[in-house]
Formats: sequence, C-alpha cells, structure tokens
Amino acid sequence: MMNQYLPQVAEYRKASYEVDPVFLNRWSPRSFKSDPIPDEVLFSLFEAARWAPSANNEQPWRFILARSKEERERFYPFIADGNRVWCEKAPVLALILSKTVNAKGVNNLAHAFDAGAAWGYLALEAARRGLIAHAMGGFDPDKAREVLKVPDEYELHAVIAIGYQGEKDALPEQLQEREKPSGRRELSETVFKGVFGRT
Repeated sequence: MMNQYLPQVAEYRKASYEVDPVFLNRWSPRSFKSDPIPDEVLFSLFEAARWAPSANNEQPWRFILARSKEERERFYPFIADGNRVWCEKAPVLALILSKTVNAKGVNNLAHAFDAGAAWGYLALEAARRGLIAHAMGGFDPDKAREVLKVPDEYELHAVIAIGYQGEKDALPEQLQEREKPSGRRELSETVFKGVFGRT
C-alpha cells in the first residue's frame, strides 16, 4: 500500500492537480519477476474489478486466468511475438473479455466501456499492492477464442500480464530504453469547454 510517488515515477510524471499517488504510480512495465503471487493478493485485483460500475449493473466483463505453466503456454501461441519476448516471465496472464448481449438478449452498447472500467480498477489495485499489470492489445483474438473456447457473444479485448516488477536490464536491449513511465498530454488538450475543441 502506498501513499507517495515512487522514485521512478516522480522523475517522469507530475500531476497538474492533486490526485492520489496511485494514479501516477500505475504504469506498464515490461520486466517481470517470475515470483508467484499469493492468492489473497492476486484475487484482490479481481475483487477490485468486480466493483467497477456498469450500465444497468450488467457487469459484462469476464477474465480467463492462466497461472500454471500449462495454462500460460496455452496463451503464448495467440500473443504477438513482440509481447511474448517479455510477458513469458509474468507468473499470471489474464484475458479480459465482455459479454456483448445484455440480460434482455439485446446488444449491450456499453459492454466494452464497462470492461475498460473493470480493467482500470484492476490496474489501480495492482499498483496499490506493489504489482504491475500490463495490458496487451497485441494478440490474435480469433485464435484466442478458439483455444480458450470463448462463446460468440463475448468480445475479447486484451491479454494482461500480472506480476512483480523485474529489473530493466533483464529485458532485451531494444526494450530497456522504453522501460520508464510515460507522460500524458495536458488537460487543456483533453477537456473541452462547452463544445469540442474549446479550451
């Protein structure tokens, strides 16, 4: 649990307005230790995701976990090579998906939006507990659907690598220079007054 900025974060990130340090401390490293994550720690991330808001409380998100060596190896063939280079050291992989049809049997237009909220809650709880969670869009959803037997009414969004942060020099050289927190554009480029584009 943390209530201050991590040194590696303070060097690259500065909030314009006061927010809890967890928001800046959360970033997406690629270097993982292979250390296992105790159940009570790992499942606290999914407990946090469980409490994300959703339209009509549909809770459309689902997660498929890969923790054992056999389960993780089932994931590898549908993960892009550029991500496999670093994510194979992570002790946990999770596929986040969401149900596209609501309880009334009609299209749930908010399913992806709501799944994104669940991912955000998970990522913040990971940072709060000293873990890293790196979501990857670089995977083959069709192959993942086939391998993991995902029904048609679910959309696959990302594979998430979860674990404890490793050393930068454990990464291939070409990834080491990218192993730092990224900045963000100014609020004036994101928040508009009254109409689009007005600051």
